Amino acid sequence: MSLRRLGCLAATVFLIVLWSACGQVYRPVVIPCLSSGLPNCPVETNPQPANFHSVLGIARNIPNYAGSAMQIDVAGDSIVGETSTSTGNSPNTGFNPTHGVILSNDSEIFVATAGSVYDKGVDAIDFFTPVFQAQQATGLGAVGTISLPPLTGQSSGIVALSEAGNTVTATLSAPLLANPASAALVPIGTALVISGEDIPGYNGTFFISSISTSTVSFTDPLAGLASCSTSTTLCAVAATASIPPQPVFLASIETTEMYAANFNSNSVAKISTASNVITNTATTEPPSATSTSPAPNPVSMAEANARQGAKLYIANQGNNTVTSLNSIDLSSNNPTTNNVTGFTGVTPVWVVARADGQKVYVVTQGDGQLVTIDTATDAVSSSLPVGAGANYIFLDPNLNRLYVVNPATATVYVFSNTGGVDGNGVPNDTPVPLSTISFAAGSVPCPGGCTPVSVTALLDGSRFYVASYQSACPGVSGACILPQLTVFNSTSFAVQYPSAPTMTLLTWPPFSTNQSGVPPVASCALSPSYTPTSTRFRLFTVASADSSRVYVAMCDAGAVAVINTTGANTNNPNQPLPPDTLVTTLLTPYSGSAPQANGEPLPQSPIFLFMGQ
Repeated sequence: MSLRRLGCLAATVFLIVLWSACGQVYRPVVIPCLSSGLPNCPVETNPQPANFHSVLGIARNIPNYAGSAMQIDVAGDSIVGETSTSTGNSPNTGFNPTHGVILSNDSEIFVATAGSVYDKGVDAIDFFTPVFQAQQATGLGAVGTISLPPLTGQSSGIVALSEAGNTVTATLSAPLLANPASAALVPIGTALVISGEDIPGYNGTFFISSISTSTVSFTDPLAGLASCSTSTTLCAVAATASIPPQPVFLASIETTEMYAANFNSNSVAKISTASNVITNTATTEPPSATSTSPAPNPVSMAEANARQGAKLYIANQGNNTVTSLNSIDLSSNNPTTNNVTGFTGVTPVWVVARADGQKVYVVTQGDGQLVTIDTATDAVSSSLPVGAGANYIFLDPNLNRLYVVNPATATVYVFSNTGGVDGNGVPNDTPVPLSTISFAAGSVPCPGGCTPVSVTALLDGSRFYVASYQSACPGVSGACILPQLTVFNSTSFAVQYPSAPTMTLLTWPPFSTNQSGVPPVASCALSPSYTPTSTRFRLFTVASADSSRVYVAMCDAGAVAVINTTGANTNNPNQPLPPDTLVTTLLTPYSGSAPQANGEPLPQSPIFLFMGQ
């Protein structure tokens, strides 16, 4: 039996005991490193009640199994709360978590789940309370679910159903519209839910292959289904065809409202955090009665406290636009269109807002632009090249910097977001380039060549960190993913990691001694463009609020690496560590997949981390 398998089996027994006795609360276990002699021993396993900070994350399971959410105690280097992103009353929610956030007052966590990408899944927003500082362990709160119905005009009764081979044609009582205010039908490829049909084989989630005002066709894996119609009462009178919303992004700078961007229904939903119900929904499609533009497919969003009041800015991948909506009533901020004036980027993919609310920044994956939007005018004020394939922006509010990541070109761009001028020399805060860092083969950060995927920075302003991976591992002949983290000095931009350009991120336990890589997981691979089934980040990194830790979620490894940035050892003050030391790797819950060839269960894939209190 391998050491990793032994560790996993022991962890399984431990978690079962905790679940049965503690209501999903993980109580940290103290391992005295001075006497254990274990390599990479987690040296700060005892949480410090005087300095309670947390980082949260979400992990994805295999299809038709609920994902999970976790809370990591910063001082204790341990998971203090973990829950499935589903409820006992709604067993088909929680499939396919896509994004998560915590309210600005740290009172409630929200997770978007686009479960309708699977045949049994349901779209929802899950919500629960975090673990609070207390003398007794409390665990994450019970999971509640907010349902997301389709917009008006995006559902229809079914008059008849027929199948030829595996192609099903549904005759509708009303057309399925991309936008309630338009004449355009939902496009081919849109997800469609058939429900309430008396012939069960017709029910499920499918993808439209053809559509007209009165019919829609799709492929059903079940062949030989009987035809039916409401005129002969063979079809259920209440059967419906609807467009599921598929929430993929959450954003809010408020404490009383949360906003969800819905990829498939091309909409934004407003959620009251007091009642946890949807109070308003608006489409991101320009309100035109003759609109025939492609579906917006919103993929990212930011709320800015702008000079005219709070606004939402939504990146729409499908029709290459950025929508501006008033946060109060989700009305348009432009009298003729929802869209930002002058935006011409291709495939906008990520949005961030400056802390003062005066600027919003968008990165476009298709043509590689860093676009600046002036929130006073909702117009583009500058656009700078960052290379096609760029797909993420990290905003450092302390140093007023933007870090743009381009996995396709293995490059990280660093900009100042203040002090720039326009083409005529007039100050307008056009981002100022500070550094361009290559991770290509032969570079200082990664001589063997790496793919950078995310960035974080310490709020104390001293360092920033780039998470990357190599697609090959030393001494391994087969396919292998090597997750890594590189430390940079924020002033000089020099690599700062004390003993090597880049640190590997697996510890023993739970991995084998000297193990640095893991087999690739197909669902963790980066996609050319985002869909609700895509993984945005093969690795995602975030720093704690007190700058004492950096965390890296590793999708392929099913684990989160914990890096001590200060070197302070609160349990053993006389045994300090070097700064930026990997202290432990925390496994996510086991997935519903079959065991590996060696019999070990596979963990779920962590896909996103976010800072708590």
